[in-house]
Amino acid sequence: MFIEVNATNRKAGWIEVVCGSMFSGKTEELIRRLRRAQIANQRIRIFKPLLDTRYSHDEIVSHDQNAFPSTPVSAAADVLLLAGDAEVVGIDEAQFFDMEIIPVARELANRGMRVVVAGLDMDYLGEPFGPMPGLLATAEFVTKVHAICQVCGSLANYSYRHSPDSERVLLGEKDAYEPRCRKCYFGE
Repeated sequence: MFIEVNATNRKAGWIEVVCGSMFSGKTEELIRRLRRAQIANQRIRIFKPLLDTRYSHDEIVSHDQNAFPSTPVSAAADVLLLAGDAEVVGIDEAQFFDMEIIPVARELANRGMRVVVAGLDMDYLGEPFGPMPGLLATAEFVTKVHAICQVCGSLANYSYRHSPDSERVLLGEKDAYEPRCRKCYFGE
């Protein structure tokens, strides 16, 4: 049976995920998409995990120092509570959120919002990171961005950690991480 949906009566939302390794331009791409929504006069709300204080407490900031105001939240459920009447919701560093970010993103999209999520798809061990696999599976649109391998210059999609620290979450920049291709990541 075919059921026709009248598009004028229902505003469709969706989920976009931008993923990749450290220094691949995930936040840069998130900011680019949010700026375009801002130019289109859409209502925007941006969120990031409270623990991400590397560059700013209340902004998402790319490694190139491009910034966009955001609201730091301690849990994914806070995003749902604070999204309000947004048309576009941006979420940075999604890998640091609890698994609740998946149903939160789904609910926002079901409410008719465009949800743009950025995060690391793999941790420093090369393993899927937190809620990212679930977000990737749920998203209508997925963009994987790549860095440049700091060893050989090839496309990189792994985050190599210089630190001997074995904690899964270790906030850091170029002092602690570098992007590497598959060959250089597994070759050492």
